[in-house]
Order: sequence, then structure tokens, then C-alpha cells
Amino acid sequence: MKLPHDPGRASYILLVSLAIVFLVSLLPLGRLSGGVLRDFSLIDDILSEQHRAAGTDIIEDEAPVDSALTAMQRELEAEEKAASADAYTLTIRDDEYIDSVLPADTASVEVQENSPAPTVMPQPIDPRRDGYVAIEDYTPGGTGISRLRNAFSQSRERCVRVAFVGDSYIEGDIFTQDVRSQLQDIYGGAGVGYVNMYSEFPGFRRSVRQSGSGWNVRVAGRKGFMRRYAWLSEQYSVVKAGEAASASYSGVKKVAHASAWSRSTIAFWAPAGGTVRLRANGGAWDTHTMDASEGVRTLSVDSASVRSFEVSVPAGSDVTALGVWLDSYCGVAVDCMSSRGFSGVTLRDISPEVCRALTDAGLGYDFIVLEFGINAMSAGQTDYTSYGKLMAKVVEHIRNCYPNAVIMLMGIGDRGQKQGAEVRSMPSAVHMVDAQRQVARATGILFWDTREAMGGDGAIVSWAGASPPRANKDYIHLNHHGGAVLATEFVKSLKNALNP
Repeated sequence: MKLPHDPGRASYILLVSLAIVFLVSLLPLGRLSGGVLRDFSLIDDILSEQHRAAGTDIIEDEAPVDSALTAMQRELEAEEKAASADAYTLTIRDDEYIDSVLPADTASVEVQENSPAPTVMPQPIDPRRDGYVAIEDYTPGGTGISRLRNAFSQSRERCVRVAFVGDSYIEGDIFTQDVRSQLQDIYGGAGVGYVNMYSEFPGFRRSVRQSGSGWNVRVAGRKGFMRRYAWLSEQYSVVKAGEAASASYSGVKKVAHASAWSRSTIAFWAPAGGTVRLRANGGAWDTHTMDASEGVRTLSVDSASVRSFEVSVPAGSDVTALGVWLDSYCGVAVDCMSSRGFSGVTLRDISPEVCRALTDAGLGYDFIVLEFGINAMSAGQTDYTSYGKLMAKVVEHIRNCYPNAVIMLMGIGDRGQKQGAEVRSMPSAVHMVDAQRQVARATGILFWDTREAMGGDGAIVSWAGASPPRANKDYIHLNHHGGAVLATEFVKSLKNALNP
């Protein structure tokens, strides 16, 4: 039997539903969740829709949060729930310790022999100096800077290797190409260092001309990626089945010291054997046919002045390549490895065996700079405890993979939050910088406050509005001009540290 329609009952349900939504909108969800959940207002949402219809700007403060970070945070929560009350913990407060290797109830612990993390939390260092932002040295005994000084002092005898590992903030060699050029002005060296085998957008990077075909690129967290090949760049390339593959690289004159170099190296695996052909400056091909082997292989072409380098792999060769290095016998090499959308936490899964094999082949690092954090932020969030825990584990893992390297964590650059025509620094940016500094303090590494070097609160607004602009209108990323300005600040800080 069909029930009669009751308009009064339907109206009652609608009113009750609206009342519930309205009451929930009054809850301080952001404060209760530490910013993980966002506050919302029923009235504001309605007004926002009116703004959209009118074509006016609304809040544009979100960059996607790394999905791998979200998954690892769930794992971390599960681990902590299963742990006992006195299990190892990490907090983001000045009076406690930040790494899972540091128990929260003691000020002095036994540290593993291969882990130089501090046994006592060092006091925070004020980075502000007259005319520059200081590098904060939280290494045990303050030896990080002296180790860097010793490494750079050897630049006339060998190649001093520096790696910048980060997210889209340094994509396209922004910032790092100018750090490289300025360091090579001081210490010598040439070439752009590491370049991947294939790029879908090769023109975005201005420091090298790159082309190629026949490669499938494998990236951490995506289908087909195998951890046994994982290293700092978190990507590698596989020759497509049944196809030949090629890659070519040419120098450019618009970037200092990038037009020519003296050594070209490729690192790869050929577990079933295969053939790799190399040539420099368009000369004769140098053919290498290899038997099956599971280890990492490297091949190099040396010449006084290399302006172009090519790699060719014929069809049927089982080759998995990490990339190429274009640099010199001595001086400084600066490698840029960027992974768009990454927060840095997946670096805990890179293979120590691969990293050590590359080091044994002369492709290790004296200085590793980690630039992450943008893809771990959300508007209104004030608590980055779990992110700090995961990044502390990353630091310790990288230290295990590269025990001879000095490690630095770069704080995030300033980031904007926009509503209508008004843009301000995102309030949560200062909380992320604090969390990153605390990770550096607890794990005993260097720290550089990028946001402070940019000018602190409101800097991204000034940089985006400068003439010429230094930052994009997303109020997050720098353009090439801004990258050059920030690179000058970074090198100034490094020079002041190395030459006090």
C-alpha cells in the first residue's frame, strides 16, 4: 500500500539535518585534530559558492599531501598503539627528544656505533646574522661544518660531490643550478652532475639539453617500482620490451660551467647481460657487451672537453639504468634529484646496497641536502609530530646508506595562503619549520632555515610581487630568477660557515 506523502515530515527531517550540520560546523575541528581536519562553516561554504559563480578568487592554499606520507602515518599510529607506555617516542617539543632511537625518559642514551646522533638534545641556534642566515650545526661536537670544510679543501685533488634531494621546489634544477655554478666558481669543476635517463618535459630544465626514447621510467610508489633498485633519486629507467633505447645530453652556454665537462658516467644493471654503447662529442661509438650479473655496473667516457654524451642500448638488452653523471675529475659536482609530490618519507626505503655500490664506484657523496616538507603541509595544521618522526627515521637511514656524508635538512620556503585579493603566509609554515629544526637537533645534522633566508613571514608575497617576480602565483614555488636569488643566500651562508 502506498503511504500518503507528508510534506510536514519531510520538512522536519530537512530542518533537523541542517541543524546537525550547523552544530558540527561550530566545532573547532582544526584545533581538536591539530590541523589534520579543517574547520568549516556552512555559511562560508555558501558564500564561497557565490564567489565561484561570480568568478572571484577564493582560498587557494592547498598542495596535495603525499599519499605515501598518509599511509606511513597510519602505520606509525598502529605501531605506537601496540607499543608499551615506555616505548621509544618522538615529540616536537624543545624539552624532549625526537628520534625513535632516543627514549623519552632519559637525557643520555647509548648510541649505535654507526649512528652519530647526539646523546643530549642540543640547544636551538638563532640563525639570524648580520646580512645572512647561519647554517645551524647540530652535529655531535659541532663537527659537521669542519667535515665539510675538509671535504671542500680537497676539491683540487678530487671531485667533491653534493646531492640536493627534494620535491618540486627544486624541480627543473631551479635553485640547485645556481648553487652549482656559484660553488664551481669558487672550487672549480664543470658539468651538471646527475641527470635521469629520460624526462617527459626535458625543456623545463635549463642547465642541460636532454632527449631520448625507448625507456619506461619507474618512480617510487608507482606501479612497477622495485625497492632493490631504489636510491636517492627514487627513480630508474628500464628499456622497453622489444625496443632499442637511447639518451642524449648536451651542454648549454647560458648556465655557467654547464657547456662542457670531462667525465660522463652511466650506472646500470644488466642481470641477463646486454650491450651498452657510449659516445662523446658525436665521435665513434664505444661498445660494451656484458655477461649476466646482478651487481651495479658503471661505464665512463673521459675527455678533456665533452659537450655532448650519448647512450644507446639495442633491443633485447636487459638494462635497468639509474641515470648519468656529467662532471669532472676534480672540483665540485652538485646533483639535483627532485620528485614531484613527495614528502621525503619514502627515502627510508632506499637500498643501502645500491648506495654503497655507487659510493664504491666513485659516485658517493660528501654532502647530502634534504629539501622536503611542502607536500606534508595542510592549512591550519600545527602539529607535525608524526611527520617529524618519519623524517627522523629517514635521516638515520640515509646516514646508514652514506656514512661518510654530512647531512643537512633545509626548512621549507615561505608558503602563501590566498583569499580573494589578499595573500598572507600560511600560518602552519612556521610550525613545519619548527618541526624540521627539531628533527635536525635530535638526529645531529645541519639545518638551514630557507624561510628565514627568504625574509620570514610574508616573504612569499614579496617574492611573487617583485619585479621581476621571484615566485610563481601559486605562492609556493620559486621561478628560475627566485631560485638564483635563494641560491646566492645559501652559498653566502655556506661560505660564512666554512670561512668564519
